[in-house]
Amino acid sequence: MSHPQTTPRRVGVIGLGAMGAGIAQSLRRAGHEVHAYDIRPGVAAAFAAEGGVACTTLADMAAACDIVISVVVNAEQTEAVLYGDAGIAASLRPGAVFVMCSTVDPNWSIALEARLAEQGILYVDAPISGGAAKAASGQMTMMTAARPAAYEACGVVLDSMAGKVYRLGDRAGAGSKVKIINQLLAGVHIAAAAEAMALGLREGVDADALYEVITHSAGNSWMFENRMAHVLAGDYTPLSAVDIFVKDLGLVLDTARHTKFPLPLASTAHQMFMQASTAGHGREDDSAVIKIFPGISLPEAK
Repeated sequence: MSHPQTTPRRVGVIGLGAMGAGIAQSLRRAGHEVHAYDIRPGVAAAFAAEGGVACTTLADMAAACDIVISVVVNAEQTEAVLYGDAGIAASLRPGAVFVMCSTVDPNWSIALEARLAEQGILYVDAPISGGAAKAASGQMTMMTAARPAAYEACGVVLDSMAGKVYRLGDRAGAGSKVKIINQLLAGVHIAAAAEAMALGLREGVDADALYEVITHSAGNSWMFENRMAHVLAGDYTPLSAVDIFVKDLGLVLDTARHTKFPLPLASTAHQMFMQASTAGHGREDDSAVIKIFPGISLPEAK
């Protein structure tokens, strides 16, 4: 079924990970012709089997699509997508739109808008939040900033892939800045939740009872409720890994460093995630930051 009062568009999605796969599904469900590329063999082909179009190269995507959505891990991968050996910047048509969904340094995003503008390519600074389930249902949040012409060219597509599309500025930067601030809170909340649960375990409080009380009290946070459930289950399967917050809190601190702004809580949380990563937990769920605390016995997998 097509999106109400819209014309279906040809849209490319680069990166069919947890979020990218959901975005591609949501766009296809809204009636758009979705072209997909993923570096892992067979991933795009599996999407094509469900009704999408698989691109074997990024050049194929650039030739087919006027709107390309990049859902890769970081700025380095985004650079490779655009300017690497097989990058698409050289082959996108003037007037095409590049939508950047990664969490990056806002100053890098601002500079990227200018670089793409030299080639006549429109740019949307568009970090995302909400997790894989919300991406798959088209209900995730987008924190966007772009020139009016970019919004005009792809606003319909943005609305097809997200429940909330916040338009935060008329040029790149504000989207990434708001995402950075969200990540500051997310990282600090996970670290604080882990510290609180660790103290409870150290003091011999029943962990399940503590979880029940906190989640119905003023000290609760969304991150305590969500992540400490992983700790109680003894399940550190990475939904979002420790190393993601090593990266993202690092970006938070880098952003603040430009203006010499102090972030005492974010810097402490960053050290906690780095300690967890160095201890060998970098690829575990970010709740594994609780493993840095000594002298406690964590719940085992049930």
